[in-house]
Amino acid sequence: MTVRVDPAEFAGKRVLVSGGTKGLGRATVDRFVAGGARVITAARGTLQPIDGVAFVEADLTTAEGAATFARAALEQMGGVDILAHVVGGSSSPGGGFAALADDHWLAELNLNLMPAVRLDRLLVPQIIERGAGAVVHVTSIQSVLPLPASTTAYAAAKAALRTYSKSLSKEIGPKGVRVNTVSPGWIMTEAVAGFLERLQAANGGTVEDARRLVLDSLGGIPIGRPAEPHEVADLIAYLASDRAAAIHGAEFVIDGGTIRTV
Repeated sequence: MTVRVDPAEFAGKRVLVSGGTKGLGRATVDRFVAGGARVITAARGTLQPIDGVAFVEADLTTAEGAATFARAALEQMGGVDILAHVVGGSSSPGGGFAALADDHWLAELNLNLMPAVRLDRLLVPQIIERGAGAVVHVTSIQSVLPLPASTTAYAAAKAALRTYSKSLSKEIGPKGVRVNTVSPGWIMTEAVAGFLERLQAANGGTVEDARRLVLDSLGGIPIGRPAEPHEVADLIAYLASDRAAAIHGAEFVIDGGTIRTV
């Protein structure tokens, strides 16, 4: 289904999207561009040129990479009005808690928590100075529904991001900056294939067996499918928009009904 986007929705807005070269990040970049925003994004890989998008090659799992990205946003766009923290994922092996070394834990924290912490620290103060802006953190339903066989460290990092987001919202909401979180369930992205292959390698069987293991661990998805990246990107854009001006300090789950509790 094609969603009609107001091409002037974000006119005059400067948007930073972390991890915008593929998957949900790229869908988020495309959504803000479609709404008329000026966008800057970063990733370790390269990005084919997109009209209205500035690209910074930086490793956001490091303090140096975050500083490079923030500096580029300030220099190239004069600051930002909206921060959309999308970068994340997991490269840890399957096999449960015993398979996770210190390096795995640190890698998950440096990918799923610290980029948001560092970029907020570098860029939110200039949003506060203007008295208006929005921050959206992408967490995960894994923060409350971890998969012990494969996502313990990732889930813990996303839970930390969720807690940090709530604390940040209490601090900067009175200063004019809204903070909300989006918690997706399973999203049909390129990274899913690699995740299933790692799970299959750890547990044996086929990739389809790995897919079934994930679905069984989640208890199934009531709507019968994962979310598409553009569906999650549209929710991120809504929360960053003036239409959501009274929404603050909230978490929005987009998981097809995977979490069945209230």
